[in-house]
Amino acid sequence: MRSITLKRHFRDGIRNMARNGSMTFSAISAVTVTLLILGVVLTLAMNINHLVNEIEEQVEIIVELADDIDDERLADIGLLLNSFTGVEGITFVSKEEGLEQLKERMGDQSYLLEGLEQENPLYNMYIVNVINPQDVQVIAEKIKGVGDVIDVDYGEGYVEKLFAITTWIRNIGIVFIIGLAFTAMYLISNTIKLTITTRSKEIELQKLVGATNGYIRWPFFIEGLLLGVLGAIIPIILVLVGYFFLLQKVSGDLSLAFLNLLPFYPISLQVGLILLGIGAFIGMWGSLISVHRFLKI
Repeated sequence: MRSITLKRHFRDGIRNMARNGSMTFSAISAVTVTLLILGVVLTLAMNINHLVNEIEEQVEIIVELADDIDDERLADIGLLLNSFTGVEGITFVSKEEGLEQLKERMGDQSYLLEGLEQENPLYNMYIVNVINPQDVQVIAEKIKGVGDVIDVDYGEGYVEKLFAITTWIRNIGIVFIIGLAFTAMYLISNTIKLTITTRSKEIELQKLVGATNGYIRWPFFIEGLLLGVLGAIIPIILVLVGYFFLLQKVSGDLSLAFLNLLPFYPISLQVGLILLGIGAFIGMWGSLISVHRFLKI
């Protein structure tokens, strides 16, 4: 298509929007309201998924070792643990380091542990981090078979419940977003179809004077694209501005410090592109479906 023809189609599409002001406003309003709801839910779902991932990544395997092994055997066990498939890395914690860490966690009550340095009841241990938290049980079972390992702790029972809950949260979020996205597509496309339907006589007249289907279709295609894009700009701005102030609120309130929300970038870019893409797609799709029906006349 030549650039001059494309410019003419853009001009006709913009002229159609201006000429049908009330319907244009209705279509843009429908896009704005629906995508605003979708944007808020999408931002919430992305942060929930981020928090769930952080909780899962905190799952680790604590491997306690027998006391009567030398440094060479400790190193060999470390190499073996690190070689297991799915292990991301290991950290050795001596019994002395473990006692110091325990004192730090107890704070003002650390005096209760005084005198244990000579007869330290703790064990040397390895902390094993896994690549995929879902594999923690399988890897823990492998570690139990290693010689000189006296105990393997990964929160058995609690971890399985945690994964069941996080999987349920993810699935609910995905279903909700998909359902809301299809609802948005239905509402917006029907509104845009209505704007096209009101001009069915205009399409009939164009066909009667010999206009080709492509010539008729392009201005409506561009009009739908513009309606979708314009309707998406306002929700993008509102969602991102709201999220920016939410981040400021959370970072400035110590009582909300546990909420480690996603940084403004790249979530702002991701949400913006998703909403813009949905708005543009639905606008074009709704226009093409409606015009196609009248072109059969």
